Amino acid sequence: MKEKNIVIRIATTKDAPSLLNIYAHYVKNTAVTFEYEVPSLEEFSKRIECILLKYPFIVAEKDGDILGYAYASPFNIRPAYDWTVETSIYVDKSKLATGIGKKLYESLENILREQNIINLVACIAYPLTPNEFLTKNSAEFHKHLGYEAVGNFFKCGYKFNLWHNVLYMEKHIGRHEVKPLPVKRFDEVRQVIREKYSIL
Repeated sequence: MKEKNIVIRIATTKDAPSLLNIYAHYVKNTAVTFEYEVPSLEEFSKRIECILLKYPFIVAEKDGDILGYAYASPFNIRPAYDWTVETSIYVDKSKLATGIGKKLYESLENILREQNIINLVACIAYPLTPNEFLTKNSAEFHKHLGYEAVGNFFKCGYKFNLWHNVLYMEKHIGRHEVKPLPVKRFDEVRQVIREKYSIL
């Protein structure tokens, strides 16, 4: 069943406990993330702060409860990569397949376009054979939203006594001009996205 009345807003460090609770499930029970240990609240708060220095970190909220989150991060630190970001998304395990992920990614893309980002890259853990820790759902989700597979690294992640592949998927949300517009920091577009997309 699709969730209704979802509010998309910018994350703050005050959200860290709720976000970490969502993420912890994926660390402890899945190979969706290759982290072995759940980060501390302090560490997770610092991650939010660090991302927001340049990129969006957004949450989906309903009646005060956070149901999922998404963010962008650098694909590579070299300046030639400025127009490319890596996208990440995590939805509460009880709210999968309710439309929250799509709503989060659509909002994330709107913000990134305002920042003049062109290329989105998703780094996805991909099973050799679907198992209790990892399925093909993430790849299928990204494909549904317009991402295309562009590379596959074989057996490069080891978790839960299993080797996992990593699939790179890509989506273009802008034109590859000879002289692209400079990338704007997130705080430079924050007022625009509030007025244009009602992202609080």
